[in-house]
Amino acid sequence: MTTTVTQAPAPTSARSARPVYRVTAARVLRSEWTKLWSLRSTWITLALGLLFLVGFGVIAAVQYKSKVNSGQTLDTQWVGSTALSLSLFGINFAELALGVLGVLVVAGEYSTGMIRSTLAAVPRRLPVLWSKAAVFGAVALVVGTVGAFVTYLIGRSIVAGTPAAQSITDAGVLRSLLGAGLYLALVGVIGAALGVLMRSVAGSVAVLIGALLLIPSLVSLLPHSWQNHVSPYLPSNAGQAMFALHHDASTLSPTAGLLIFLGWTVLALAGAAYRLARTDA
Repeated sequence: MTTTVTQAPAPTSARSARPVYRVTAARVLRSEWTKLWSLRSTWITLALGLLFLVGFGVIAAVQYKSKVNSGQTLDTQWVGSTALSLSLFGINFAELALGVLGVLVVAGEYSTGMIRSTLAAVPRRLPVLWSKAAVFGAVALVVGTVGAFVTYLIGRSIVAGTPAAQSITDAGVLRSLLGAGLYLALVGVIGAALGVLMRSVAGSVAVLIGALLLIPSLVSLLPHSWQNHVSPYLPSNAGQAMFALHHDASTLSPTAGLLIFLGWTVLALAGAAYRLARTDA
């Protein structure tokens, strides 16, 4: 009797036929880029941020031109206006849109539970945070900078021939427009960091609005001697110094404002990194 022995294939051959995937920085970035643009909220909120920046800037320029041409006495808020200040009139609304979107990019994953899949694919965790911040920061930088320049060019043509007339080659104008775009990008990064830190859309948005809008209002109630030592270093005031055309003794210089606001951004990212690395999703 003849016995036939069938030899099973070596397990190594089966394993060698299966492609091996490695987690790399480029792949994590590509993944976050894909997830960002797959969300409907990304398109809607970016459009709203751009609309706020351009729309309010153009409306401010038209209203200023109307008051000047009609011979009306300018209110305090319009005195000393320039094409630059009018074009950046809507930046406070744009920063809220981009900051909230930064929150949604991250905290939205926690609310749906998708963050578990993300962290399972990238076990080291921190590259996820850096990639989310880098991808959304770059997108917000492009949107903010393009919006600032487009609004300025439109506003400049509207207020031509008025006291607010200004050229992009005037001292400080180009620096202010670039500073405005960078400010909006950093606000978006802070929003993303708060999303990781708070892990709640509502909580993160509340902290963001409080830091940018409510705290400066509360500080304005302090005695003037205290305000001068506290107010310039608040996130919103330091950020506004980045794109302000004129400065006085109570405000920071553009470089100092940039450094302080970068410090706030790094602090938010450090808190987010600590919680992401130390606690479960």
